[in-house]
Amino acid sequence: MIFLDLFLTFFLIGAVSFGGGYGMIPLIRALVVDRGWLTLEGVSNIIAIAETTPGPIAVNMATYVGSTVGGFLGSLLATIGVVLPAFIIMLIIVKILKNFKDNRFVQAFLNGVKPIVIALVMSVGILMMIQCFYVNFGNFGVAPTFNFVSLGLMAGLIVIKLLFSKVFKKNLSPIILIIFSAIIGIFVF
Repeated sequence: MIFLDLFLTFFLIGAVSFGGGYGMIPLIRALVVDRGWLTLEGVSNIIAIAETTPGPIAVNMATYVGSTVGGFLGSLLATIGVVLPAFIIMLIIVKILKNFKDNRFVQAFLNGVKPIVIALVMSVGILMMIQCFYVNFGNFGVAPTFNFVSLGLMAGLIVIKLLFSKVFKKNLSPIILIIFSAIIGIFVF
């Protein structure tokens, strides 16, 4: 039963989420936490892990949740579930949209969806920032405390990135920043 639930949950996420992987994160967070598969802190950790690994974030999250809940078969079914709706929808859209891409109703739909996608992505970023900087956020039994170490690390990485771009006149690769911050995180936390 858990395998069917994993597949259907991630199929639903893939079917109703707009805006790609980042737009899916709020729905993944809500459904995974509601089902008791992960805690809010676990979801934040999985977002960080999914960001540092190659591939689309929603696929990485589905694979991780599926593996945590149902092992290899669970990860396979969750991954297929989250990818299958987009695959089917894209096949249909490619076939139909060629004829309607300039249609005013299609353009109105796309213009209406864009602000929602932006709001979903921003809400994930804001929630992750709050959970990063406030220890025990959402734990109603304990008062949250501000995490100055995380703030200092973030400020330091921003300064390093800005200095690198000013001194070397190049952008510092996000991959290097992620690896550098992971190493610092291992030693600091």
